[in-house]
Amino acid sequence: MAWPFWLRWALALPLVTLNLYVCRQLLLPLAPFPALFLTAALIAFLLDIPTRWLMRSGLPRWLAILLVTVLTATGLVLAAVTLVPLLLDQLAQLINTLPSWLAAAEDWINRVQDWSLQRGLPSDFGDFSSDLLTRLSRVASQFSQRLLAILGATLGTTINTVIVLVLAVFFLLSGDSMTAGLARWLPQSWRELVVTTITATFRGYFAGQVVLALILSLGQIVVFTVLGIPYGVLFAVLIGFTTLIPYASALMIVAVSALLAIQDPRTGLEILAAAIAVGQIVDQVIQPHLMGNLLGLQPAWLLIVLPLGARAGDLFGFGSLLGLLLAVPVASCTKTFVDAWQSEVRPGPE
Repeated sequence: MAWPFWLRWALALPLVTLNLYVCRQLLLPLAPFPALFLTAALIAFLLDIPTRWLMRSGLPRWLAILLVTVLTATGLVLAAVTLVPLLLDQLAQLINTLPSWLAAAEDWINRVQDWSLQRGLPSDFGDFSSDLLTRLSRVASQFSQRLLAILGATLGTTINTVIVLVLAVFFLLSGDSMTAGLARWLPQSWRELVVTTITATFRGYFAGQVVLALILSLGQIVVFTVLGIPYGVLFAVLIGFTTLIPYASALMIVAVSALLAIQDPRTGLEILAAAIAVGQIVDQVIQPHLMGNLLGLQPAWLLIVLPLGARAGDLFGFGSLLGLLLAVPVASCTKTFVDAWQSEVRPGPE
């Protein structure tokens, strides 16, 4: 006799929770290597797309992998030589300019207080402005210290980067055999569904998001340069690459616009209008052709899974950023598996 549905869930949930706790206890002492492995796997997913395209053109797999690896390494070196110094220079200028912007913010608060006094409105902003400026100064100081610490840890960062790239090449070389080996642990009826869903979702999602981030960054660099936006390259790259996380680019646009509006309201409005215009062109024209309805998740679910992904990344030692990046494709795959399981357990009418 089959067990009731509620009883099966009542037995499964404690076992799933226990297994997750055991996984956490095993992964935490190994940090940061699990995060490096996951990052290398994501890079291998991305590099596998041009590799398969070259293989369809008639090249052997080893030659296609060699060409993709050489082109990728060349692109990274060119970016490190040309773009990275410009970004670091603009970032250093921004950090040096922050004290004057904080003073401008204090001046704006004082103007609002005077305006409120003239009209008999509540105007005790002294504690608020002092606390706000203190917090902003502390954040700016911590940010600059973190930046210097990151730049100072060049050796560790270089070693981790080399490890990730080498692992990505190995995953690219033996990805099919590794996938087949892992799939043998799954039931026969689920192997094809799991492998196909994970491969298609992760490859399509991250390839589409990276292409969108590059297009958005380049478009905004051009627009911001034409408009003469200060620190335009830095802000364009920040806004562009935050598209890897849903809704993060909108928050970055608002933050950058508010930051520039402190010094010059017109500049803040210009960057807000320009970023929204370029973003809408990318979202409405380019994104549907790249990704379509790949994920199948409602926007409300995205708002739920993003903080859960960040928290899970912290709990399992992957980091909040990697958890945010993985949250959406993992949730999409989970939805596909749950839908398939429901159709298997409760088949509909023929």
